[in-house]
Amino acid sequence: MKARLVTALFLLTITPRLFAQDPLDGLWQGYDGEWRHVSNQLIALAEATPEKDFAWRPAPGVRSTSEVYMHIAQANFYLLSVIGHQMPPEMQANPEKTITSKAEVISWLKRSLEVVKQAHAADVPHLELKVKIEGRIATLDDIYLRIIIHDNEHMGQLVAYARMTGVVPPWSK
Repeated sequence: MKARLVTALFLLTITPRLFAQDPLDGLWQGYDGEWRHVSNQLIALAEATPEKDFAWRPAPGVRSTSEVYMHIAQANFYLLSVIGHQMPPEMQANPEKTITSKAEVISWLKRSLEVVKQAHAADVPHLELKVKIEGRIATLDDIYLRIIIHDNEHMGQLVAYARMTGVVPPWSK
């Protein structure tokens, strides 16, 4: 009887944690979980960054905050276009220099992240298909891996930018 009571109390104690929102949303849950994690962080950091800091750059000739976000969006669309998905005409020019307002940048960032998510879900049965990119052969899986690595790489850059301008990433408060 005492063992059952202890077990019941233990289960009551941990059950809320089992259903709570994980602050590390998606980590260690494969590609989709990692994609959700980096996407949520990119959006949260962009939204936490003041409008004035979207024009900030650490040095002359280095991408500004808005240019890094637009670089991410454009690269997401470009890499998807390599594997057969449509690239928006606005992303074919030089959006890093022409799309600079916080609202527009966040809109394009969100759009690109969602398109990658949807494309990956649709492409799961075909991840071993091969494509040619920059003179090399890669699988669709390789392209999606490059996308997630690229986005995480620039996430690190954007965290450094944020910290240099006094913005604390929302997940580290």
